[in-house]
Amino acid sequence: MRPEVFKMIDRVVSIDPSLDTIHCQGLVPQESSIFEGHFPGHPIMPGVLLIEAMAQTTGWLILARNRFERMPFLASVKEAKLRTFVLPGANLDLYSKIEHEGSGYVVVKTEAKLDGKQICSADLSFRVLPWPEGKMKAVVLKVAEHVSFPLADYADA
Repeated sequence: MRPEVFKMIDRVVSIDPSLDTIHCQGLVPQESSIFEGHFPGHPIMPGVLLIEAMAQTTGWLILARNRFERMPFLASVKEAKLRTFVLPGANLDLYSKIEHEGSGYVVVKTEAKLDGKQICSADLSFRVLPWPEGKMKAVVLKVAEHVSFPLADYADA
């Protein structure tokens, strides 16, 4: 996990064959500039970054469903619940399940667990659009290799 540059996923663990659920992992770094102000003397992972990690988990699932032909953009966060503090060094298990897809949107339920216990959850919506002009798709494909995304199974790229 490199929260300073919004790379929250370290590894795609599994994607179910129906492309409805995904499991990813992210290791909260022991040291990071995000902890300098959050909070001095008691570093904790900001809740907004936990939501971002759940959103990125979902992003990988939507990319798989669309075989990397379209890109997801976070559209809304609903029912977000943050249940406890997440400390540096925590190894997060992140899950997402698609609830509905249609009209260019995907709605999911997502959660993060620590040691098997749910620490946060949210209902997220994504807009799925064509890739913007430029090198963005190529950069995402390179990140996919880094996080062990099974490109051979889910990308026509």
